[in-house]
Amino acid sequence: MPFISQAQQEGRITGRVVDEKTQDPIPFASINLRDEQTGALTNEYGYFQLAMPTKVTEDSIIVMALGYRRTALFVKRGSNMEEVIIKLPKQPIELSTVKIEASKIKPTLLGARANSPGAGMIQGTPGSQYAFLCKNEKSKKLGAIRTVSFFIGENGFPREPFRVRIYKADGNYNAPNSDMLTESVIVSAARGGEWFTVDLSPYNLIAPEEGFYVAMEWIVSGDKFYTTNFMAEYTPYGQILRPTFEFKDSRTWSYAIGRGWNLVTLANNGSRFNAMMRAEVDEYK
Repeated sequence: MPFISQAQQEGRITGRVVDEKTQDPIPFASINLRDEQTGALTNEYGYFQLAMPTKVTEDSIIVMALGYRRTALFVKRGSNMEEVIIKLPKQPIELSTVKIEASKIKPTLLGARANSPGAGMIQGTPGSQYAFLCKNEKSKKLGAIRTVSFFIGENGFPREPFRVRIYKADGNYNAPNSDMLTESVIVSAARGGEWFTVDLSPYNLIAPEEGFYVAMEWIVSGDKFYTTNFMAEYTPYGQILRPTFEFKDSRTWSYAIGRGWNLVTLANNGSRFNAMMRAEVDEYK
């Protein structure tokens, strides 16, 4: 873990996250101060800024980006961390061999089935995520994930971009953990008040037998910078995700930079508050 300590500077960390080999900027990478439990998200040009640690004199910056190895830097309060260049190595992708026997294939739907959302909204900030578990409740023989869909609210800014994330349920307490979709898929809806569907068939993602998480990650665009501290005073940003009350169990997890994943346990009349998402998957007979 490299140590960075230079001349006295104002209490702010600024820099850029780039690919180790190509030096290309890495957009929407997550920058976490481990002990401070705060962080930031790089913009589409790879730039970020966040405040120096205030709770501790020394901390670790944890840098995470889709498709890259997690990298850590040591930071000391009062050190000069202006225009730091953080180079991330690519994460090797191991592709498992999938054996498909000759059989009939048909699409099957996992997740929310309703066409009208429940009351309420899910508002994210840059770098935050909401993930919904698309369970394989009937133990079907699943194949490739064809599409994923999100019910975008008509309020807010429904046409703002967001990133699609797909996770295995292999974290603690079956939380989202390992990325299945290792490419950055940035999309935006044409309008709100309806389902918005994203085609994932080009990525050949094979659904795990137990199911998987579909997640929305709020991102930023342009030359803006966002930090956790700044967002405390910031007007609500981006598109609004609507909830569903179709399920008796909690299937939704929320993620915040610096804090990790937490299960959403809100309920209404015995039904749980879940993010309104679904997936269409190949089913083999």
